[in-house]
Amino acid sequence: MHGTEMPGRTPPGFVGGTLDRVDHVRTNPALLAEAFADPAARRLVLDGLEPVEAEGHLVLEPIRAEARVEDHVLLGVNPAGHPIFARLVTDPGANMVPTPRSRAIAGLVPADEVALYGAARSLVHWHGRHRFCSVCGAGTAPVKAGWSRKCGACGAEHFPRTDPVAIMLAQHRGRVLLGRQHGWPQGRYSALAGFIEPGETIEEAVARELHEEAGVRVHSVRYVMSQPWPFPSSLMIACVAQTDDDRLTLDPTEIEDAFWCDADGVRAALAGEPDAPFLAPPPMAVAWHLLDHWLGEVVPLDASA
Repeated sequence: MHGTEMPGRTPPGFVGGTLDRVDHVRTNPALLAEAFADPAARRLVLDGLEPVEAEGHLVLEPIRAEARVEDHVLLGVNPAGHPIFARLVTDPGANMVPTPRSRAIAGLVPADEVALYGAARSLVHWHGRHRFCSVCGAGTAPVKAGWSRKCGACGAEHFPRTDPVAIMLAQHRGRVLLGRQHGWPQGRYSALAGFIEPGETIEEAVARELHEEAGVRVHSVRYVMSQPWPFPSSLMIACVAQTDDDRLTLDPTEIEDAFWCDADGVRAALAGEPDAPFLAPPPMAVAWHLLDHWLGEVVPLDASA
């Protein structure tokens, strides 16, 4: 097993945040006001929910004197000791999928800034879509430095949610199972994935999704790494599982196609070779890193079994 940050490897997008989340400041109005008034405090500039970059960095601006702390979320304090905020918006729109601009940011700014943008995007989007109480329907307002919303009528408190998603490779005798969704770019294949349902463990979700989508029964599920995915707010939990039977029965409503690919094919795809058997997911996606992990560590173990 490995954590997300593997020595010598570039992490997936939105991984590598360096902010101190300063929970003690979030829950203390006096400390929050002090942080907001700090001359070193900065506000992350967003264009709606899109990142704004200049000269290889996200744009941060001083907080204007007329700004209200109630209209902002405290993202945390950076290693230099500067409080970092983001301004809340009332209507973020749908914005459930990454845009070309939000995808491209991973190649334009350092990894810790990509992680900063991901956290800000998830939080700002959540606030914009949770302005009303799910208990009684009355209006809610941000509290705890933007890390909660409270209903003014019934007092219910609501917290930003993260939806866990299992993304996984089934392996069988030196090959891995790859699938493609309807509407993906021509030739694109990736690891299978699905939301973890209430009452499930990660291992149970991996086994269920692989059986539902491809008819494959697996065992020996192993966690590899994770990635926050802020579209709108998921946690991708990457795993590898073993199967003793490579027969496929696809659910055409979930995936368009699937096939077993050997190490040479995966290696060619990750290298972007023109004759590769499939188009790999982009390096910002945890699926790319899961395939790379499989090549480097799982394949030798599996092939020798």
